[in-house]
Amino acid sequence: MNAEPPANFIGASQMAGRPGTVGAIETCIPALRRYAAVLARNQQDRDDLVHDCLVRALDRWHTRRDDGSLKSWLFAIMHNLFVSHQRKRKLRGEVNPINAVWDEKCRIPADQERHLEFRDVVQALDRLPEEQRSVLVLVAVEDLSYSEVAKVLDIPIGTVMSRLSRGRERLRAMMEVNAQSEAVVAK
Repeated sequence: MNAEPPANFIGASQMAGRPGTVGAIETCIPALRRYAAVLARNQQDRDDLVHDCLVRALDRWHTRRDDGSLKSWLFAIMHNLFVSHQRKRKLRGEVNPINAVWDEKCRIPADQERHLEFRDVVQALDRLPEEQRSVLVLVAVEDLSYSEVAKVLDIPIGTVMSRLSRGRERLRAMMEVNAQSEAVVAK
């Protein structure tokens, strides 16, 4: 079965003809993976989210505004895909893949301090509400400006600043509690 692509479809050969297009998208993939790691809980969901984002971006390349940031546009696509997937998941109910359960049950704890600290930060980030977590990662890790984050998440810039402030404070408090409890255990 050979289905014809839509008239507005931009294939890989056409994308290659546009200078820097594929390269520009490729440079954003590590940042997309980091953001997906914040949004999605397991590796399969993260990979699917990045893949779906890239497919949607290539499929809708013709709708992208030339004056906007490519990275912000890709983050907005990923955020919208994540929200859509969450809505579908709520309607269907949660399904835990066997390898996710296996990973949780058979995981070997890290024995190096920096791995433990990293794990503590990631766990603390996971405990933040999604709204605060997304803003915090986009600003602190992905180095987006407040206005870019506001565009990505489709929220007012004041909301970005308040979520960022509350998220930082909550994260700081969680990390202090972790440090205090580790100090008690070490004694």
